Amino acid sequence: MRFIFKTDYAQDINLAKHGGHVGWYGALICALILSPWLLDDYWLAQLTLILIYSIVGLGLMLLAGFTGQFSLGHAAFLGIGAYTQAVAINAGLPLIVALVGAMAFAALIGVIVAIPALRVRGVFLGMATLALGIILEEAFARWESVTGGNAGLFVQSPTLFGFEINEATPYYFLCLILTILVTLGVANLLRSPTGRAFVAIRDSEISAQSMGIPLARYKTLAFAISAALTGLGGALYAHKIQFLTPEQFGIIQSIDLLLLIVIGGLGSIHGAFLGAIFLITMPQIISIGKDYLPAGIGESPGLSAMVYGVVLVLFVLFEPLGLYGRWLKVRAYIQLFPLYRRGMFERQKSFQKSERLK
Repeated sequence: MRFIFKTDYAQDINLAKHGGHVGWYGALICALILSPWLLDDYWLAQLTLILIYSIVGLGLMLLAGFTGQFSLGHAAFLGIGAYTQAVAINAGLPLIVALVGAMAFAALIGVIVAIPALRVRGVFLGMATLALGIILEEAFARWESVTGGNAGLFVQSPTLFGFEINEATPYYFLCLILTILVTLGVANLLRSPTGRAFVAIRDSEISAQSMGIPLARYKTLAFAISAALTGLGGALYAHKIQFLTPEQFGIIQSIDLLLLIVIGGLGSIHGAFLGAIFLITMPQIISIGKDYLPAGIGESPGLSAMVYGVVLVLFVLFEPLGLYGRWLKVRAYIQLFPLYRRGMFERQKSFQKSERLK
């Protein structure tokens, strides 16, 4: 078991708490850099999708996991970023300008959505964001002059500094660099006063307000940042699939994004990455498992939905902290063996006196 002796405040706010963090994360980055030479094109494409969904997961995690504002229509921001990127690139704008524009437009829509959503929370906020997702999906289908409607919209290959990024390896490195930058940005945001205000709002809005935190300002800011990161993920997603249709950003996509953060582990940056890995690899596992099932079950069109539902129920019942929570338990077991107690991670919830009757 590792003991960290801190002698100054700078040690407390360092992203890397000890040398082990530097070593393991450094090894991970080296492995990711070498991936194009270690993996074939198919698995490199899957890894690229994991990076894209990790950015989207970080955006939704910031809103739901760290601020406590659940969204059931976050695929709408993914679609806004994707269509904005497609229109900008097809119009001849540089890649960086298009990415910034996709983030800015998604953030603007996030602010517009946040203003009326400030009056509701919990299940009512989820219903409001669900309505937003349905409205924007219909808008993508009806605004044919811009989005191409149900016929779809082709996305041209991006160019960066005069070079066309139309191959798997250059695009993978673009997604890798942006994922690292977004991860560092979110990690630094969470240890700033703004990030601490987000967590305070999540834990107790009444307590946060009593400490002088303006709820409206920080909730709106959380929606804006979350929408911007999701829009960035949508812009990268547009270039990955190269053809956009409104059905790609419907309620099913929103449910997948919610599964990403719940199964990955709410309230953790690691959970966004673990959830993205789950979301991309689960269809492959289901496809492999179909070969070992009876034909009537394996060829059933509802098999994937049933598996996702069962997995979600099992996580909610037996592992509410998600995959990252399970890893924390395994790590604690290894570090504390043989002194590990089974009840160390039992769920506990305390209420403020002002909230007991709510």
